[in-house]
Amino acid sequence: MREYLLTLCITAAVTYLLTGPVRKFAIVAGAMPEIRARDVHREPTPRLGGIAMFFGLCAGLLVADHLTNLNEVFAKSNEPRALLSGAALIWLIGVLDDKFEIDALIKLGGQMIAAGVMVMQGLTILWLPIPGVGNVALTQWQGTLLTVALVVITINAVNFVDGLDGLAAGMVCIAAGAFFLYAYRIWYSYGIEAAAPGTLFAAILMGMCLGFLPHNMHPARIFMGDSGSMLIGLVLSAGAISITGQVDPDALALFTGSEKAAVHQTVPVYIPLLLPLTIIAVPAADLVLAIVRRTWRGQSPFAADRGHLHHRLLEIGHSHSRAVLIMYFWSALIGFGALAYSVNSASMWIVLGVVFLSAVGLVLLLLPRFTPRVPVWAQRFVPPRYRRRSPAPEAAVPAEAAEAEAPAAAESAPVPAGVSGVHGATAIGARSRFVDRR
Repeated sequence: MREYLLTLCITAAVTYLLTGPVRKFAIVAGAMPEIRARDVHREPTPRLGGIAMFFGLCAGLLVADHLTNLNEVFAKSNEPRALLSGAALIWLIGVLDDKFEIDALIKLGGQMIAAGVMVMQGLTILWLPIPGVGNVALTQWQGTLLTVALVVITINAVNFVDGLDGLAAGMVCIAAGAFFLYAYRIWYSYGIEAAAPGTLFAAILMGMCLGFLPHNMHPARIFMGDSGSMLIGLVLSAGAISITGQVDPDALALFTGSEKAAVHQTVPVYIPLLLPLTIIAVPAADLVLAIVRRTWRGQSPFAADRGHLHHRLLEIGHSHSRAVLIMYFWSALIGFGALAYSVNSASMWIVLGVVFLSAVGLVLLLLPRFTPRVPVWAQRFVPPRYRRRSPAPEAAVPAEAAEAEAPAAAESAPVPAGVSGVHGATAIGARSRFVDRR
């Protein structure tokens, strides 16, 4: 565990320290696109944050290669090299897209090629554990197609959810944390060496996200761009493929009594191949809804819009930070709920706890729809939006004084947002905000 934590910390430190210089480089290189209709931010923000995340990935793999226990991962498996090859290719495509806005079909082709590169080097799904049936071996073509599909779906799910400051990095970090605990349990508790690469990938992915988050929280100073969102999506899918398609349930059967019992115990992580991923269920749901919505309207599935889950949270009335925290909450509930179920699937308390937290999440989700009446004695303990507004007493003003103050009040009245030539954030326009005291 100490070596995994050391790898995580070094990855986070390298990512954090390089993000500042990368931001300056992105500004100089002109990787600051104009604000689009679907964007939430109001000022042009540099992209290319994926550059720092990629070098953090390289630093994490380099450090792990020189550690005593983690060095065996590189000696016995070719999966770290396969991950680095696919990550380098998808990162290069993302950098070009952040700078030149390449076509969506070209990006899709690049994602499939990056997945194919990993498959050629051994990072592929060899069998599928199916509940009630057992272990089902896959042919080479079946494993290749399933691996490429899982990689492409995960990359685009993470890319679609990257719409608010700190949203994608935080959700992937939460998913990687839950996945790391599951993979480490298989590797350490059962002594299955095939789970070591997936555990290492999850630790490095957490370091990449934690190192980038301080620069990306609202208000963000830099965006990860497609170079970062596609990169962390590929790393997350690589860990899932390594654990799901490489770990043989026959090895777990020695501890659980039978192969069917071993498959049943690992259901919460094996079902994600079909959903596709439980640990990123929220981004996957957003991806499916976006494809259905755009196809129903007669648009291309790759056409951008403002119908994503985070956009809907803002339309309901949540603030930027609260919308991000709500998405964090649901990701953590699904990811760690699946983790708890995999540890003890017979416990009813886990199911009741997940149901209770889901109810809490629904209340938080719909909170802006309700404006409860708070008693007078409790108004100081609630936010201002829930306090009762008492009408201010009107003082008696002479008629002559009121007529004299009317022109001055008209001149000093604030300019409403939305007027042509006026910026809503600063309320500065062609009309002066200051009273002419002459």
